[in-house]
Amino acid sequence: MTDEAAALANLLNDDGPAPQGAASILRGVQRLMRNINFMSISEMPLANGRRADVLAINPQGAIWIVEIKSSVADFRSDQKWPEYRDYCDGLLFAVAPGFPADILPADAGLIFADAYGGEIMRPAPAHTLPAARRKAVLMSFAMTAARRLQALSDPPERIIE
Repeated sequence: MTDEAAALANLLNDDGPAPQGAASILRGVQRLMRNINFMSISEMPLANGRRADVLAINPQGAIWIVEIKSSVADFRSDQKWPEYRDYCDGLLFAVAPGFPADILPADAGLIFADAYGGEIMRPAPAHTLPAARRKAVLMSFAMTAARRLQALSDPPERIIE
C-alpha cells in the first residue's frame, strides 16, 4: 500500500454508519463542500511534501484547504498548517460542534462538522494564489482524482516477492 493510500485509509477508518473523530468531521466537511458547489479530495498531497486533510475547488477555480482537528491535543501538537496557505485561496479549520473554537487562529475560516454535514461559522480570509501556483494545484488535484478513480476500477498489481 502506498503512503497516500495508507494515509487515506487511516483517515477514513470508521466504525460503521456514524463515524467518529476525524472521519466524522471529514464526512461532514465533504458533504458541506459538495452542497456549496466545491468538489473535494481528502489527504491531498501538496508540492511542499505536506498533505492537506481536504483540498476543495469550485467551478470558478477557487481553492480551499480544510484542516481537520479532532481534539485540542490534535490542534496543539500539529503546527504545520501555516504551510498550507501557499496552496489555497482560503484556509479553514474544521472541528466538531463543541470544540473550543476560540483556540483556533482568527486568520483562518471555521467549520463545525459531524458525520451528517457541516456549517461555515467563519469564512476564510481570502488570499489569492499566483496564477502559476493555481495551475499547479489544479493539475495536481486533477491527476490525484483521476489516479484514485482509476484505482477503483483497475487496482494496481501487487508485487509479491
